[in-house]
Amino acid sequence: MLTIYGVYRSRASRVYWMAHELGLEFRSVPVLQARRLAEPLSEEAPLNTHSPDFAAVNPMAQIPSIRDGDLVMHESLAINLYLARKHGGPLAGQTVEEDGLLAMWTIWAASQVEPHSVKIVLTYDNGLENSAEGKETIAAACYGLRRPLAALESQLSDRQWIVGDRFTVADLNIAEVLRYAQSEAELLDAHPNTKAWIERCQSRPAYKAMQAARSREPVEV
Repeated sequence: MLTIYGVYRSRASRVYWMAHELGLEFRSVPVLQARRLAEPLSEEAPLNTHSPDFAAVNPMAQIPSIRDGDLVMHESLAINLYLARKHGGPLAGQTVEEDGLLAMWTIWAASQVEPHSVKIVLTYDNGLENSAEGKETIAAACYGLRRPLAALESQLSDRQWIVGDRFTVADLNIAEVLRYAQSEAELLDAHPNTKAWIERCQSRPAYKAMQAARSREPVEV
């Protein structure tokens, strides 16, 4: 059985969404981010990214990780590409060309979008969105997203989905990376194709199932 290490309130959400899309049976091992704990290495601390038990799984001390049989993998977006390839179906590439495009758009999301979008969500997570520093950080991140979002908007100008004519792992990966910036309504309002696309992605039952599980996790530890 597939084992997913990580809480839903983390990048593990992407892997949980993917598992729901594929209808996979999985075991969830909640692993908290160490930054959320005052003393992550104390004996009383819950399993977290600095715990020795988790370090044996992922020496990089990051979530998510998976164990699938004898295979251990890290990096959420790569995990999703692997799961799509292994289990096939519409989320996976149907040709070698589609496989290349799925990888290209996933790497694009990690390199061109997430460095900016994650700054936005962390600003909110730290309660700094109304501070001068926080507003400056958000403004700079939105500026950095202008070119990537223009490219995404163009890609979606004559299609419903990123690759091919169906929802794929590329849509899922990009939508989860871009979700970190959804607090900035004006940003998406300026890109109507992208806004409509992310609404389509997030209307899927598997996304709603992931978010329902996420909502049941406590915000505070």
